Amino acid sequence: MPLPIATVERVRKHKRSITFEGFKRNDGLWDIEGRLVDVKDQDFIMRSGTRKSGEPIHDISVRVTIDTEMNVIDVVACSDSTPFTGVCEQILPDYRKIIGMNLFKGFLKSVKTLFGETRGCTHLSELLMALPTAAMQSFSGESRHDEHEHVQGRGHEKKPFYLDRCHALSTDSDVVRRYFPRWFRNQPPG
Repeated sequence: MPLPIATVERVRKHKRSITFEGFKRNDGLWDIEGRLVDVKDQDFIMRSGTRKSGEPIHDISVRVTIDTEMNVIDVVACSDSTPFTGVCEQILPDYRKIIGMNLFKGFLKSVKTLFGETRGCTHLSELLMALPTAAMQSFSGESRHDEHEHVQGRGHEKKPFYLDRCHALSTDSDVVRRYFPRWFRNQPPG
C-alpha cells in the first residue's frame, strides 16, 4: 500500500537514494555493492562552494565481499562527490577494519563503535548499517541455509539465518508455524 497522498501543498528540497546490488561471484564469494547519493532540487550553497540543482552533494559507494557464512572478506569504498573534496575521502581506507567481521554477529554495533562520531564518515557508516539485510536478500534462494533446500529434501540441521531477524519471521509467529514448522516454537525466542 503506498503512502497516502499529501494533503498540504509542498515542494521537494532534497532527495537521498540508497541502492544495493548483490553479485554472486564465480569463485563462490559474493559482492554486495551499496551507493548513497544526496541531491538538492535547487542550487545549494555550502562553505566549500555551490552545488547546482541535481549535482550530488554526496555520492559514496562501497563494495563488501563476503563468503556464504556472511564473513567479510574484502572492502573497498570510494566517493565521487563529497562536501569537502580531498578531506572526506581520507577516512575511507579505515573501513577495511570490518574485514573479518560477520554481518550477523555484532556487525552493526562494531560499525558504530569503530566509526561513530569523528572516527568515520557518517554517510558510509549509514550505508553499512543496511548491508546485512541487503546481503540477506541477495542470498535469498541461494544460501545453503535457505529453507528451500529443506523443502527439496536436502535438509540441514542449522536454523535458517533469517529466522528471528524480524517480527514476521519470529520463531513463535504464525508465519513460521505455517511455512517453517520445523523451526516453530510456542514461545518467544530468547
